[in-house]
Amino acid sequence: MWQARHIYLLILPTIAFFAVFTYAPFYGITLAFKDFKIMSGILHSPWVGFEHFRSMFASEKFPELLRNTVVISLYRLVFGFPVPILFALLLNEVRQLWFKRSIQTITYFPHFLSWVVFGGIVYNFIGPSGIINLLLANAGLDKFNFTTNAEVFRTVIVVTAILKEFGWGAIIYLAALSGIDAQLYEAAKIDGAGKLRQIWHVTLPGIRPIIALLFCLQLAGILDAGFDQIFIFLNPAVYDVGDIIDTYVYRLGLLQSQFELATAVGLFKGVIGMVLIIAANTTIRRMGEKSLW
Repeated sequence: MWQARHIYLLILPTIAFFAVFTYAPFYGITLAFKDFKIMSGILHSPWVGFEHFRSMFASEKFPELLRNTVVISLYRLVFGFPVPILFALLLNEVRQLWFKRSIQTITYFPHFLSWVVFGGIVYNFIGPSGIINLLLANAGLDKFNFTTNAEVFRTVIVVTAILKEFGWGAIIYLAALSGIDAQLYEAAKIDGAGKLRQIWHVTLPGIRPIIALLFCLQLAGILDAGFDQIFIFLNPAVYDVGDIIDTYVYRLGLLQSQFELATAVGLFKGVIGMVLIIAANTTIRRMGEKSLW
């Protein structure tokens, strides 16, 4: 450690950041087991054990929240996870460097926009007075409100999430593709493999460890359906299909000041996420792929 002291000094700010903003707040988890009194503070508030967890599981709202969260996350996983892979495979075949860089810049730029900004852009297209409804009205057709229609709300969420992040996600796969030995493609050509065969037998096996690793991480966040995005698009008309655990915790904790119940719900989500990432990591390791640990 002393020989590498300069490296440790470089990572010290990162260690301090996680210590202050990630590990120190663990103390607040005790709120889930107490009847919190603001004047008494967390330490001196009375202990109630698992009372808030019993209230959470007995709530009529909880099954709906859990179902919405899981369904939206699964939709994102099924429809959104393959898109960066396919985009990276297509972009990898582009030989015009200027065109490739231009497409990359355009597609991963939305990643740097907050959901407030990106949601505003989306609203300009699908809102009640957006471009799509303006075109429908000019064509003599009835307007369609995407934002308050429960039947299309989840579709809007999944599609906008893909549009915002697929370009950024493709960067990781493009980096993995650059590490594949070019001699493998030459050998495949000699054996008579066409472009599709090369992708199937050389490219995909070459990036399979990265695919497995990212799939493990995304599976672990199955209860994290994206608070920022849902919060921007959510309204009372679509609560039945769009209200998730994170938005419910926000309303409980910040709007209704039920800090204990909000902490209990959040702790439940964190524990499930930990179990999922351990299970996914173990499964991937047993399959012979590179795991997180």
